[in-house]
Amino acid sequence: MTAAPTTEHGTPAQDTGSALRAVLADGRRPAPASAFAASLAFGWRAMLKLKHDSEQLIDVTVFPVIMTLMFTYLFGGALAGSADEYVQYLLPGILVMSVMVITMYTGMGINVDIAKGVFDRIRTLPIWRPAALVGALLGDVFRYTTASTTIVLVGLVIGFRPAGGVLGVLADVALLVVFSFGFSWIWTVLGLLLRSEKAVMGVSSMVLFPCTFLSNVLVEPDTMPSWLQAFVDVNPVTHVVAAVRGAMHGTWDLGAITWTLAAAAVLTVGFGTITMRLYNRR
Repeated sequence: MTAAPTTEHGTPAQDTGSALRAVLADGRRPAPASAFAASLAFGWRAMLKLKHDSEQLIDVTVFPVIMTLMFTYLFGGALAGSADEYVQYLLPGILVMSVMVITMYTGMGINVDIAKGVFDRIRTLPIWRPAALVGALLGDVFRYTTASTTIVLVGLVIGFRPAGGVLGVLADVALLVVFSFGFSWIWTVLGLLLRSEKAVMGVSSMVLFPCTFLSNVLVEPDTMPSWLQAFVDVNPVTHVVAAVRGAMHGTWDLGAITWTLAAAAVLTVGFGTITMRLYNRR
């Protein structure tokens, strides 16, 4: 006669299958995750990708430092008489330029996930449809904040002194992060439309570099030819830089701030809607 199986303590071992069925016999399905919780989960996924691929942080640490130091000491003497004087004008502009360049990695990351079939698996989950896209953008907020912090710290070391104080700097970073979140939706559209990561990067660069350099980032528009000033005046980057520069120096430009926040809302609604239509059709 065969003895019943026992545990190491001598008590009868419970059948694993029976135990599992007992737990599930309730029949109640767990409540689905809310849109907010699902988005946060995918935002955390983006953070974990940075943890396992720390080289991605080079773009938000080393690149901003190089840009700040290079432009300050290359043009400072020629444009403002000294690097110390020039950095007071330059740093807010470099802050905007660096963070906006980083936004294109949103579209590149989405394109890679699509190519690897990750989004096909995600779309089978019983979650809020836009959660994966919104989560990716929330994860990129960490990039924007890290780049902004790095640039401000480097600026303080080399002589930048924001007249707006701590409040001005914090408001300026928050304003830039909000606009960058809205601006990133443009690249999610490209990430869904284009076939490769390199194509997304190429098209994004063709848009970003003219917009950032042909603005008030490096010099006052008054020094430019009239035909170029006409473009600079309608360039979205010009308004964002004016809002950020004013906040940092304590001369709040309410018109530029309002324009920046309104543009962020319009970009989010407009390109967010296009993104979801493309995402649902894939």
